[in-house]
Amino acid sequence: MTASQETEKTGHARFTYRLRVSSTALTKLLGEWARCRWVWNECCARSQKARAGDEECGPARLDKMLTEARTTNTWLREGSSVPQQQLVRDFGKSRTKALMDIKARLPVRQRAGMPKYKKRYAADPSLNYTRRGLRIKDGRLHLSGGVMLTVVWSRHLPADPSSVRIYRDSLGHWYASFVVATSPQPLPETDAAIGIDWGVRETATTTSDTHDLPHAEHGRKAAAGLAADAAIGAAKRELITMARKHGRIVHLVHPAHTTMDCAQCGARTKHALPLSERSYTCTVCGAVSPRDKNSARVMPVRAGLNPAGADRARAAGPQVHSQREPGIPAFGARRSQGEPPSPLHAKVYS
Repeated sequence: MTASQETEKTGHARFTYRLRVSSTALTKLLGEWARCRWVWNECCARSQKARAGDEECGPARLDKMLTEARTTNTWLREGSSVPQQQLVRDFGKSRTKALMDIKARLPVRQRAGMPKYKKRYAADPSLNYTRRGLRIKDGRLHLSGGVMLTVVWSRHLPADPSSVRIYRDSLGHWYASFVVATSPQPLPETDAAIGIDWGVRETATTTSDTHDLPHAEHGRKAAAGLAADAAIGAAKRELITMARKHGRIVHLVHPAHTTMDCAQCGARTKHALPLSERSYTCTVCGAVSPRDKNSARVMPVRAGLNPAGADRARAAGPQVHSQREPGIPAFGARRSQGEPPSPLHAKVYS
């Protein structure tokens, strides 16, 4: 199994490796997760109480809560303080983001929700360790709390990690995701753009036939979307990774009405097309094209780009103003400000 690489921010990247977890290590990991889950749920309870009473519940108060809990609770004190402190910090960031969205009066669909309780049988374990809580010796990963894990080193780790996230996926597999410092590797500019539309029958339909990405699995399972979401998510992550690594720009385009707009003239149909209708026919200009292919061509138009030329202007037809929504800016603009990317819907890669 090859390790996946996800760029987290400028100058840093994630390298993920499969873990072989012994029964002893599994018991310790689940014990650490039980303590961290208790800390998270306690933070949720304190947050709800503070919000109902119009009280402060900032990072300092949460840290004080954790210190008091570890002092009085022997079971909690038996675990490592590193993942518990990281969990408190993550909770604080999540709560602050949710309150900022509420204060900014963003639409509900664009808000980051308040942190919720983690249920015992619904939340998969996820533990974060900083540099002071991890050590790599003789090819094995040693974590604070006496946890020793065997890493499947499928590729070289380019530098000493600054942190690691230990997590278990829905299939029960354990992984270690290291954060290391990296240097960008920009590629020469081409002044070319490509529009991408995520779908069910195809993972990605683009404005270039040679770059279309079909599903690895066909049939009812893929058509029902059971495998589609995972494939689309993986493709998005790799696209972001390569864009940041090689100096490319990803524009985030809202997916609303992309199946109703004509990529040639910009006209919009009066009614949404049913999923069974796989061809798009414009009632204004008469253009006919596959449904997903037309949606892919709409992406560069909304972003103000022309995938067929280098002048980044529409080749023909009336001018169509960009329909990128205020809440979903261009990915390149967010990256230049050092901000993390927002959830992606449809996008244009240039």
